[in-house]
Amino acid sequence: MVIDRKFCMSSYLMYRYNYDSNRTFSEKSSNIVDLSFPRVPVKNAEDLLKAIQQTIETANHAGTSALALSGGIDSAILAKFVPEGTKAYTFRCVVEGKDVIDETDRAKHWADLCKLQHTIIDIRWEDITEAAKILMEHKGAPIHSIEAQIYIAAKKAIADGADKFIFGENADIIYGGMNGLLAKDWLFSEFVDRYTYVMPYKVLKEPELILEPYTEFEKDGRIDGYDFINKYFRQEALGTYTNACQTAGIEFIGPYSQTYLDAPVDYNRIRNGDTKYIVREAFQLLYPDEKMPAKIPMPRPVDEWLAEWNGPVRPEFWPHCTDNMSGDQKWMVWSLEQYLNILDNK
Repeated sequence: MVIDRKFCMSSYLMYRYNYDSNRTFSEKSSNIVDLSFPRVPVKNAEDLLKAIQQTIETANHAGTSALALSGGIDSAILAKFVPEGTKAYTFRCVVEGKDVIDETDRAKHWADLCKLQHTIIDIRWEDITEAAKILMEHKGAPIHSIEAQIYIAAKKAIADGADKFIFGENADIIYGGMNGLLAKDWLFSEFVDRYTYVMPYKVLKEPELILEPYTEFEKDGRIDGYDFINKYFRQEALGTYTNACQTAGIEFIGPYSQTYLDAPVDYNRIRNGDTKYIVREAFQLLYPDEKMPAKIPMPRPVDEWLAEWNGPVRPEFWPHCTDNMSGDQKWMVWSLEQYLNILDNK
C-alpha cells in the first residue's frame, strides 16, 4: 500500500471514491468493498422476488432488521417481505424556508399497506456536518453526499433495537435503472465526459487524469455503460452504504446487491422508457392495483445547503473553482477539503 494523496484526490473527484486499494490518502487504508461475494442469478421478475425473499428471511432469522423505505418501487418491493411490524425509516431533509423533495407521504403509503412501523427522520445541515467527520475518519477518505443520512438513520435503527439495516441499493445499477448512462452506445471520450463527476484539472492545482477504469472497458473506441457501472459504480455505491452502516455499528443488507442479471441487457426496452424492467415487473406482481411511482433519487438538497459556500480555501485548490458547479459537485469539493483538514489535524 502506497500513500499517494494526489492520486486519491483525483480518483475521488472523478469516480466519487478511491478505486485503487493499493493507494491511500494516509496510513489508514481506504475502505474499499470487495466485489467477489457470491450473488444469485436472476433472469426474470420471479427469480428476483425469490432471491429477495431468501435474503430478507435469512437476515431476520439471524437478528432483527430495519428497513430504509423511500417512496419508490425498490424499497416498496422489500417492504412486502419484511415481517409485519418491522421498523421502516424514511429520510426527510430540512432546509429552513425552502421546499425540497419530500417522499415521506408515499413511503408511508407502502408502510401502511405492509403494516410496518413508519418513522420519519428529519435531517438538517448541522446533522450532516457532524456525521461527515465521523464517517470520513472511519472510511479513510472523503464521502458521498448520502452517506451521512444513512449513518444518521442507522444510529436511530440501532437505538430502536435493530442489528441489520435493509436497503434497496444496487437495483438501478444491476437492472438498468441508470437510464442516462445506458441511453446510447458511447464513444470513449463521450462516456468519460458523461460519467466523470468532477474533472480534477478544474479543481486541483496538481491534478491527475486517471483513465484506467475507462480503458478497462474500452472496445473499438467505445464503452459499454452497463459493464462499467456494474464494476465501478457498484463498488462506489456499496462502499457508501457499507461504510455508513459499519461506522454506526449495524450490518448493511442489500438484497438487490446479492443478485446479478443473468441475461443480456435489453437496451431497446431501456431506451424506449421501460427502465429497470425486471424490477418494474416484480413490483407489478406484488402490487397489481398500484400505480407505478415516479423515480426519485434519495433526497439530498446540496444545492440549497451549499448555496452560500464560497468554495475551498486550501492551497491544493484553484480559487473560485466551484463558482459554476452543481450542488452535488460542490459537495465533493467540500468533502475533499474537509477530509484534507482532518488529515492535517491528526
